[in-house]
Amino acid sequence: MAGDRFAFAVLETALDAAPLRLVGNVVIKEVASGEPSAEVGYWTAARARGRGVARRALNTLTAWSFDAFQADGLECLELLHQVDNLASCRVAEKNGYQFDRILPSAPPSYPLDGHLHVRRAAA
Repeated sequence: MAGDRFAFAVLETALDAAPLRLVGNVVIKEVASGEPSAEVGYWTAARARGRGVARRALNTLTAWSFDAFQADGLECLELLHQVDNLASCRVAEKNGYQFDRILPSAPPSYPLDGHLHVRRAAA
């Protein structure tokens, strides 16, 4: 395996012949051979929120990540979001990421506590 971060643009097509539009991003990071866990993240453009874009993108990334890296030892994926981000909590839960614990804030990078969600590879 080469690299420790894999990021993907989430694009959508318009009904007319307009060019593709960027509506989000998904990433898996801290991927290393022999390491049992990696972190996933995502963002969604404001115009795309509430339409299931984040849920579908995270679902695709999750499936791809386990397919691509399980043979290298990947056993679980972790998703972290701020405690006040209820939408991210719903996206995580809809994709099978179980709430694990609250992580304390670490200012200035992480000014608020965070929720850690974990998704384990299917046996």
